[in-house]
Amino acid sequence: MLSPIQEYVEQLYSRYASSMDGHVADYIPELAKADPRLFGICIATRDGHVYEVGDTRHAFTIQSISKALVYGLALEDRGENHVLSRIGVEPSGEAFNAISLKEGTGAPFNPMINAGAIATAGQILKKDGLSRIDRVLNYLSGFAGRPLEINQSVYRSESETGHRNRAIGWLLRNFGILDEDPDETLETYFQQCSVEVTCRDLALMGATLANQGIQPLTRKRVIPSEYVDNVLGVMATCGMYDWSGEWIYRVGLPAKSGVGGGILAVLPGQLGIGIFSPPLDKQGNSDRGIKVCMDLSRELALHMLNPTATPLSAIRLAYHGGEVVSRRRLTPQARELLRVNGSMIQVMELQGGLTFTTIEPVIRHATSLAAECKHIIFDLRAVVNANSVSLILLANLGARLAPHGVRVIFCQPAKLMTSLRTVGIAETDIFPTMDAALEHCEDSLLLEVSGVSWRPHAPLSLKSCSLFRQCTNEDIVFLEKELQRRQYASNQTIIRTGEMAAEMLVLVGGTVEVQIHTDHQTRKRIDVLTAGMTVGEMAFLDGSARSADIVALEPVECVVITKAWFDSLNERNPSLKITLLQEMTQEIASRLRQANLSISAFHRS
Repeated sequence: MLSPIQEYVEQLYSRYASSMDGHVADYIPELAKADPRLFGICIATRDGHVYEVGDTRHAFTIQSISKALVYGLALEDRGENHVLSRIGVEPSGEAFNAISLKEGTGAPFNPMINAGAIATAGQILKKDGLSRIDRVLNYLSGFAGRPLEINQSVYRSESETGHRNRAIGWLLRNFGILDEDPDETLETYFQQCSVEVTCRDLALMGATLANQGIQPLTRKRVIPSEYVDNVLGVMATCGMYDWSGEWIYRVGLPAKSGVGGGILAVLPGQLGIGIFSPPLDKQGNSDRGIKVCMDLSRELALHMLNPTATPLSAIRLAYHGGEVVSRRRLTPQARELLRVNGSMIQVMELQGGLTFTTIEPVIRHATSLAAECKHIIFDLRAVVNANSVSLILLANLGARLAPHGVRVIFCQPAKLMTSLRTVGIAETDIFPTMDAALEHCEDSLLLEVSGVSWRPHAPLSLKSCSLFRQCTNEDIVFLEKELQRRQYASNQTIIRTGEMAAEMLVLVGGTVEVQIHTDHQTRKRIDVLTAGMTVGEMAFLDGSARSADIVALEPVECVVITKAWFDSLNERNPSLKITLLQEMTQEIASRLRQANLSISAFHRS
């Protein structure tokens, strides 16, 4: 089933699929062969889930995107102080291939321009019997989560035409930034730029940085966590060349582009983005890639300076309708049906701030549940705030699941009520309490499973009432003759808190609500009882005062069992009294089991 997030990515792809602005890089002959129609978009979450569309598995060379990642290897090999003594971290405001060195020291301004990247390559150590390029290739492969290879044709083309880079290399040697003749360092740099990756690789590389250096799929640490911030810092300030300031203003994500048409972007702590489209703008960045990232940031509110951004999971608790039921006493048959089929009602209690990155796992989880459930309830009670992106995605989830027979509903929206309506969520899908939402879903599920409504439309016979279901026909005749009947009007209080229990009632028609008084001088519903159930049996059995009010929700008919009559059965009909006591005990035990199940669901980690 297509996720609303996957659907959005596909719509974004369609928006720019026909755009052919920009020009394929031609200063390196092999790059000029790239097909300008190639286009891919990929988003990878920090837990390794991938949304992708287009040419996301097409191989192309990583080019300058490698600069940001290899800078992390240099920091690991040499330490921050040594690297900073050779390579600055200030934006240059110049093109990527500018001969941009600091006056006096000859140090490159930052590791993202060619001069800085060549200097970075010179800081990589040869160790464990491996050359610099072997270590770089292994390092980049760790970020991708798979073995990467060098495109030899592109490497030869870069090496044969890299005269400007050679000049930069010798200047670096002249100023002592490189400790040896630059030939091997330059070849390492040319090969590093010629490593083949895919758009999907870029997204997972970004997700690795977002995940503090641990690759989401392999779960292996690729870069020490203390250097992740350094890498993201230079990506944020220098990664998009002389458009870096505009980029951080409009997109707000650490990123690095390459003239092969790739862009890697990171939302720290949350996700990585990979874009591939070979035509470049005048700054050397993928033209379509820039447009896609601007839309992603704006439409999904991904700007890293957005004050609502948080990596905290939005799912506080999840359970199903077989574990937790509404606060009403169901018939044994209805309870059993819910126990067996309750997983068709799925409940997720959400929390904190809802943004794209916190709601994405929720959407993913709900989509995976949809194949085996009929109702999904989102409890919004613990949600502090929600941006429009998150609510639109929830609304789209409901619209997408409805044709598959799954209904998405919301409860306890508080201040989000207006926002839910604004994004198109119908009022009929919004309930004031969790209990009301559960009741609605239970009624629908019970009707679907049994084929008939479990709510009786006419007064029940005594034999149909749970208390009398084990009685013999002779017992039923005796009860019909002995027990009085009573009626109550809608909203009439049947039992009041504090009264002594002189009788219990058996409902044969209608519905009543059990209410307790709160500290705020209001009443809270704790149970709903329907035809066939007993009312007030706890106080009746132990002789205590009533602990709650019982109020008729509709016209009610019941039979009355007085304590005096019940006690008289000791002599008059002891076998009937035993039968009734057994049914009362089983009912109380059943309710305790359901309470234990609910408590277990609420306390799961």
